[in-house]
Amino acid sequence: MNEPQVWTLIGVFAAGMFGMITIVTTMFTRVVRSEIQSLRVELKGDITELRGEIRNIDRDVSALMKHTFGIDRD
Repeated sequence: MNEPQVWTLIGVFAAGMFGMITIVTTMFTRVVRSEIQSLRVELKGDITELRGEIRNIDRDVSALMKHTFGIDRD
């Protein structure tokens, strides 16, 4: 353990491991951010679609109330 070559190899190995951990962490963070962004876009579309469905249901209920009871809902 007193040889300079051993300490050089330990330093090179430690630097390589630190670099790999940094790269993997950076890539993982980018993937997670990308997935969260796509999930947000998908949920935004689903919410818009759900709002349209609610409007359709409201329209249908109003038509049924008018047809069945002769009552106009506002």
